[in-house]
Order: sequence, then structure tokens, then C-alpha cells
Amino acid sequence: QVQLVESGGGLVQAGGSLRLSCAASGRSFSASYMAWHRQAPGKQRELVAAISSGGSTNYVESVKGRFTISRDNAKNVVYLQMNSLNTEDTAVYYCAASWLGGNLAASRWNYWGQGTQVTVSS
Repeated sequence: QVQLVESGGGLVQAGGSLRLSCAASGRSFSASYMAWHRQAPGKQRELVAAISSGGSTNYVESVKGRFTISRDNAKNVVYLQMNSLNTEDTAVYYCAASWLGGNLAASRWNYWGQGTQVTVSS
């Protein structure tokens, strides 16, 4: 059974940084595609960043140059380094996984963590 456990959220001032972590278990991590999504109050969940099993990455336009997704296959962990945070980054951030392969940008995410709150104050 796949489990995804996020950590690292919290309250930070605008311009600050946070690093989110997601520990995965239950299936071959190295073969997975991993992603971070977020959902702000009153808004739809959006894909923020994704990383393939081979290390290819995708980012939503609004975080390019500020966020970095990475993975440590030895530790079964995916990270999201978030720099230059602004108030529009405030959301619940969810880790997601897929073992379906294929086009990273078109991946379907069928395993989810419980989410971690990120709040950016002005």
C-alpha cells in the first residue's frame, strides 16, 4: 500500500524560503513519477511541479525560477525547495505519485498525501 507523508510546511514571511519533503513507501520509489500540487482557498488544485523517474521536471509558470523539485531515490523522498515566496503561494501543498509512466506533463496522479499548509505573510 502506497503511503505519502508530507512535512516542512509552515508560516513564512514574503521573500522567505521553505523546503517541503514527501516520504514515500509501499512501492518502488525509483520507478515513480512524483509531483507537488497545491490548493488555495476557493481555488482549484493545481500542479506546481513534477519529476519523472529519470529526473525530468515540469513547473507551472508562476513558480519557474523560484521552486525546485528534486528526488532522493536512496531515501525515497521528493523535495520542493521554495524560494522568494509570496502571498499567492499560500495553499495546502500535496505530494502525489504515479507509476503509469509516459509523458510527465500529462501524468495522472493516483496516490496522494494528506497535505501540508504553507502560509506566506506579507
